[in-house]
Amino acid sequence: MNVVVIDDEKQARLSLVLLLKEFCPHVTVLSECENLSQGVKAIRKLQPDIVLLDIEMPGHSGLELLDFFDESEINFDIIFTTAYNEYAIRAFKFSAVDYLLKPIIPEELAQAVGRAERKKQKMENYRLLKQSVGNTQVGKIAVPSGSSLIFLATDQILFVKGDGAYSLVNMRDGVNHLVSRNLKNFEDILGGDPDFVRTHKSYIVNMAYVSAYCRTDGGSLLLNNHTSIPLSPEKAQLILDKIQLVKR
Repeated sequence: MNVVVIDDEKQARLSLVLLLKEFCPHVTVLSECENLSQGVKAIRKLQPDIVLLDIEMPGHSGLELLDFFDESEINFDIIFTTAYNEYAIRAFKFSAVDYLLKPIIPEELAQAVGRAERKKQKMENYRLLKQSVGNTQVGKIAVPSGSSLIFLATDQILFVKGDGAYSLVNMRDGVNHLVSRNLKNFEDILGGDPDFVRTHKSYIVNMAYVSAYCRTDGGSLLLNNHTSIPLSPEKAQLILDKIQLVKR
């Protein structure tokens, strides 16, 4: 998460940056601005995720920040910082993610940044889902990779293995993609494709690449590349319905 700090008091900026470094080490401070004019320029140039904004400043109040941006340009969250309680309600009217009352308490700062991160992640999930749905007609899904999105052909996916908040997408060419999305995200995106089945709490399998169903050890599926995938007992009948058995 990237942050721009706007505060006319040098000591306040320094204190806030030090608190961020200690209590939010994953946050990068892109710029420290002493007035609203500098802040607007920094936001336009650096595109931060969060703006930590003092309300009471000479020249322009921090509450005027949004007047400098069109609605389509506001892709950052604001955390107002203020020494005055009466500004809190006004801050919320401007759709602030949060506000912090000076002197800033470190734990409250970390909590406010965390809430902003979760909101950002939720919006990213919606954006990714929208892009993925838009690509279903050409048989591709979009997945995040670092600061980019990569497009994967669904008919080249062997299986997806979930591990908490991450998933490993195993491709036919042997390349694996570690994605910061849980397995439920992939289940939602691939659910419209009849070839993909959630065979286990940790696996989604492309049935086009299943070569055998093994009954031993609770049941498993063998893929064309000889990978063995565990099978939940309650999924066994579903798999049998998907596989055409040769009756003797």
